[in-house]
Amino acid sequence: MIEAARFREVMASFPSGVVILTAFGDDHQPRGLTVSAFCAVSVDPPLALVCIDKTSNTLPAVQHTGGFTANILAAGREHLARRMATKLSDKFDGIAWHEAEGRIGGPVLDNDSAAYAVCTLRDTIEAGDHWILIGLVTEGRHVEGVTPMVFTRRAYS
Repeated sequence: MIEAARFREVMASFPSGVVILTAFGDDHQPRGLTVSAFCAVSVDPPLALVCIDKTSNTLPAVQHTGGFTANILAAGREHLARRMATKLSDKFDGIAWHEAEGRIGGPVLDNDSAAYAVCTLRDTIEAGDHWILIGLVTEGRHVEGVTPMVFTRRAYS
């Protein structure tokens, strides 16, 4: 089996988008984290998946809400990606957001996203130290002319 450090090096070479996954906790406060494992699964029905660490502070909010919002970050928002990758409790202070229609997912980031997808949690699959969350996309939008951020080899571009 490959060593953990080597595995991380190999996987870091694969470029990915940067997503802020959001949900509301049982206190109705926003929760969020930065993820790079997000992709489409199916067009019919419209399904997307995201991978989330089992120790994530956002996971209980996703379970409580029964859904999540995947905010695909716009280029140049490295500060937000780094902030959401922490365990800070005030991550959303000073960030403009609104609630998705139907209150299914989490906050939609108003000025920082190239696109977003609001998902109802459909399946949860255990995969090592992560959960694979599969969501039915119920709402979404992309912003014309806004370039999404890319993450590769531990750097944003």
